[in-house]
Amino acid sequence: MSINEYMCDCNIIHEDVVKNTLNKMPEKELFHKLAEFFKMIGDPTRTKILFALDQNEMCVCDIANVLGMTKSSISHQLATLKQSGIVKYRKEGKEVYYTLDDEHVKQVFEIAIEHIQHKEREENK
Repeated sequence: MSINEYMCDCNIIHEDVVKNTLNKMPEKELFHKLAEFFKMIGDPTRTKILFALDQNEMCVCDIANVLGMTKSSISHQLATLKQSGIVKYRKEGKEVYYTLDDEHVKQVFEIAIEHIQHKEREENK
């Protein structure tokens, strides 16, 4: 396959398609927030934390135990995820329990995993 195979040779602008897309285009700020969201979940450590929280509500000690990391490093990552609106917490006495922020975060994360696993199965056929 050559690079040119992916280039469009036509000089026709499909005005209806362009106009339709431009009418639906969100403000730039949404794209900045979307990029920041994917940046936050793009770190392997944070991704492991999200996987753990997708399975169960957990405290810092539990997450640290699952990932074989220090409580301090987990707390730092959780603070970043919390500030980004990806995880939330609740207190029960002295203990703090973390979960994914809402169903949307859960769905995005699970769909991404499903997509990757599907692609891997396709490649292994």
